[in-house]
Amino acid sequence: MPYTAEISRTNPSCFLFLIDQSGSMQEPFGSADGAAAGGKTKAEGLADAINRLLQNLVIKCAKSDGIRDYYHVGVIGYGGKGVGPAFGGALKDKDMVPVSEIANNPMRVEQRVKKTDDGAGGIIEQKIKFPVWFDAMGEGGTPMCTAFITANKLLTKWISEHPNCFPPIVINISDGESSDMDPYQAACDLLSLASTDGEVLLFNLHLSSSKEKAIEYPSSDENLPDDHSKLLYSMSSLLPEYMQKMLSQEGLPVTYYTRGFVFNADLVSVIRFLDIGTRPANLR
Repeated sequence: MPYTAEISRTNPSCFLFLIDQSGSMQEPFGSADGAAAGGKTKAEGLADAINRLLQNLVIKCAKSDGIRDYYHVGVIGYGGKGVGPAFGGALKDKDMVPVSEIANNPMRVEQRVKKTDDGAGGIIEQKIKFPVWFDAMGEGGTPMCTAFITANKLLTKWISEHPNCFPPIVINISDGESSDMDPYQAACDLLSLASTDGEVLLFNLHLSSSKEKAIEYPSSDENLPDDHSKLLYSMSSLLPEYMQKMLSQEGLPVTYYTRGFVFNADLVSVIRFLDIGTRPANLR
């Protein structure tokens, strides 16, 4: 049974995020209800979602004796400035770091306002601290193929150092087509990498400025609207059994053929996708 390896400090796993930083990411975030994105651009909404995810990973790994390095994490940006590490501050230029380094090195900590239910039918505003490791950015083209090639190099090294790990999870998030080359072969090469526990998992999330409803976790490409969406679908991994169970528990239809792919995603879809994609089964 693949995708069952225990994740521990002596046998960590890793997440690698490939983030589109092209010019079109400066466009407004689409949303089925017209308000969920709060007027943010796709770049801003995605940066908030990634930073919140990093904070949640830190919390997940926090134990009484400190932050345990169950995971190493990389954030690679690709856009008009090329392809490379997207962390800021002390982590700048680092492509893969243990979660304890993330915990100790936010680029800055912002004070934000969170609206919460007061328990009596009203809303109150609460000030919270929001650590930031990764800033919004968007200019130029979309060198997605080069991003996959970069991911392949990073994970070839990672797997050689952690041959028995829970397989690395790569989450590619983009709002457009690759501008350098056809990414299909580079994605297939990435998917061919494997630890003793299974092949690398590649999930693709297509962001949208549209108000059309997202197509989440399809089991075939027949309802996808164009060649680009079908290409992204074909480059996405089948969901492991434990992820199928997670989606089923949330009321989403799944089959053996369900893939880690969302098309035309709004901000709500992004947050759910990141949550599902970063919940490995066997954390110890």
